[in-house]
Amino acid sequence: MAIFYSPKYNNHQKNDHIENKSRTDAIITKFSKIGIFNKISLLEPESCDISDILAVHSSSHIHFIQDFCKKGGGYLDLDTYASSQSYHTALLSAGGAIAASKSIMNGEKWSYSISRPPGHHATAHKSMGFCIFNNVAIALKYLIRNYGLHKICIIDFDVHYGNGTAEIFYNDPNILYISIHQDPKTLFPGKGFIEEQGSGKGEGYNINIPMPIGSNNTDYIWILKEILEPVLKEFRPQVLFVEAGFDAHVNDPLSGINVNEYFYAWISQYLIEKNINIISLLEGGYNLEALSNSNLSFIVGLEPALISDNNDSDNYSQSNQKTSETFHINKNEIKYKSKEEIERYYLEKFMVSPDVKQSSYLIKDIFSPFFKF
Repeated sequence: MAIFYSPKYNNHQKNDHIENKSRTDAIITKFSKIGIFNKISLLEPESCDISDILAVHSSSHIHFIQDFCKKGGGYLDLDTYASSQSYHTALLSAGGAIAASKSIMNGEKWSYSISRPPGHHATAHKSMGFCIFNNVAIALKYLIRNYGLHKICIIDFDVHYGNGTAEIFYNDPNILYISIHQDPKTLFPGKGFIEEQGSGKGEGYNINIPMPIGSNNTDYIWILKEILEPVLKEFRPQVLFVEAGFDAHVNDPLSGINVNEYFYAWISQYLIEKNINIISLLEGGYNLEALSNSNLSFIVGLEPALISDNNDSDNYSQSNQKTSETFHINKNEIKYKSKEEIERYYLEKFMVSPDVKQSSYLIKDIFSPFFKF
């Protein structure tokens, strides 16, 4: 297990913007208070090479960001900023993703890059959605070039669809992208519908699970178990990237989803039990208390021994009282619903009649044998 972080991420900063240094500060402070770093070394990454960025992004885009920051920065669009230091910080953020990936290839079971700026909205040619460069795409292509991997899965549970990641790999049958996110009719970036399944040879390898406003832990777990269980078994990825956004939390100001720390503990525990090496990269999450608590639940789900002794358990309980039991998951409490039950539930949540034969929200589209594994 390995965690990567650099205080230099704070150089990408705008105090009055919701995506600011207080996010990673909150996570690192929480981990330190609980004593996580007594059991896991906190490693500082190096910046990636320009060649690593060029494997994903166009040279014109890279040069634009570089020049924009040299001139002092500002807003790249309505909600994405860059400071004078953001170009170099984005190289470091991508470097954190690469370092986390290399640690997996060197024998770690799981790794986590707690970095910013985030990356899953950045396309090959454009920065957007608070993201400068696409960290997961850069790290993934690094593994392909340097380690010869050819079957990689990305799971994205950020409340926003990772349009940049999806677009970059939309035609690639060797990269399976699975995203669970809030109904794109109600949230940025307005993409991520079920019918967006990839194209060309990549058709069927882009799996979107749009969730209605108000969805909770049970809703997320029902649907994810139905989809992930057969898909991961059939695809058999060599490694698993997790775009770990925590803004689906009920207290997050940017979303209408109602999951809490329990879900983040469940998803990490569920994935680690699949015996696939996991590389996690921080994405969204903007309520600082929810973000730090959810991150703690997430890594404890990956490694329960982090709070195995009495002192650590007491610290966890005192600091995280609302979720002191999140990592003790009773699997019998999670009802494993049939495909028909899931489909009916899903349609009713969207207030679409189950009798409707044609609908972009028919969950059966996900379960139908369009997968080309």
